[in-house]
Amino acid sequence: MSDKYKLINREEGRYPVASMCRWAGVSRSGYYSWRERAESSRIRRREELAVLVRAEFEASHGAYGYRRIAAALRRQGVSTCQDTVRAVMRAQGLRAAQPRRKVRTTVPARDLGERPDLVRRDFTAEKPGIKWVGDITCIRTWAGFVYLATVLDCCTRKVVGYAMADHMRTDLVCDAIDMAVRRCPHKRGVTIFHSDRGSQYTSQQFSDHLRKYGRACSMVCVSPL
Repeated sequence: MSDKYKLINREEGRYPVASMCRWAGVSRSGYYSWRERAESSRIRRREELAVLVRAEFEASHGAYGYRRIAAALRRQGVSTCQDTVRAVMRAQGLRAAQPRRKVRTTVPARDLGERPDLVRRDFTAEKPGIKWVGDITCIRTWAGFVYLATVLDCCTRKVVGYAMADHMRTDLVCDAIDMAVRRCPHKRGVTIFHSDRGSQYTSQQFSDHLRKYGRACSMVCVSPL
């Protein structure tokens, strides 16, 4: 009987319902009763699907679009199609977050390609203030991540400068250098600062900051003060 009702429902609008019911041998009241039940079932399923779609969307922190959500639901055994998921998301106002365009905020130093390696893996020094090394590390805290920039003297093996912040901008390593200059004796044109090839250390801002204390930066990971 339901097959006949489905056929009438598909052709409704093209042919009179009364004529189709007579042809199929069913009553109009029976057909309309079936249609109301089918519509209620469809609405109920759409509501249930909406809950599942929102759950997947929130689980992805708003990153999943309708294609990835439909695939995730199918893996869970939920039979649906991408168009249905897209319609459900549109009805709920759910829009996947678009990846942000990457904007370059750190300008590389102009003399980057001219810097020699003054340390050559020799991390020793005869006296303090001759050779410094620096790095940035990330520390997990209860309040979130904190970034720590340090300056280590190769002679004493002590931290002579440091700075902490919730970012990794060049200001962080500049602040660490400022503390090192205040706390440890250094010589203009003699003291060497050595670091990795991080964008903060190879930036024009950091090069200018070191030049303020004596000399320009040297090769990528090495900068004389």
